[in-house]
Amino acid sequence: MTKIKTYLPAILSIFISFVFIQSLFFKFSGSPETVYIFTTLNEWASHRFGLEGLFLPPGIFNAYVIGSAELAASLLLLGGLIFKKPLVNALGALLALGIISGAIFFHLFTPLGVEVQGDGGTLFGMAVGVWLSSALILFLRKSLLCYCPFK
Repeated sequence: MTKIKTYLPAILSIFISFVFIQSLFFKFSGSPETVYIFTTLNEWASHRFGLEGLFLPPGIFNAYVIGSAELAASLLLLGGLIFKKPLVNALGALLALGIISGAIFFHLFTPLGVEVQGDGGTLFGMAVGVWLSSALILFLRKSLLCYCPFK
């Protein structure tokens, strides 16, 4: 069990960081895929709730904001590993879990859908993998995040 607690968070952190970092190019360059995703979400928010501009710059959930949050989560995850700070790693996993929970919600409950522009569900599958990885890191590091005075 000790080897699992030692190596599994590292493997999962690298996976999450890989997924987040490789997506930064798309989010920061205004790629057609990113424009489609955030425009679809913006139209949904606008028509459904009257929240025009929520997912487009300067909206609070635009691609630059989400990409920056993913970069921050990756830096916390990897920095926690490199500098042997499991709490920092756990905070990165917590941030990643929050980000990816939003992504999964928008895939499932908006017109975006599980399959985006004929990708066969790849983006959604990666999101689920990141969610499971983040949750598992938090489970393995729960002693760092939970304080119970009655132990």
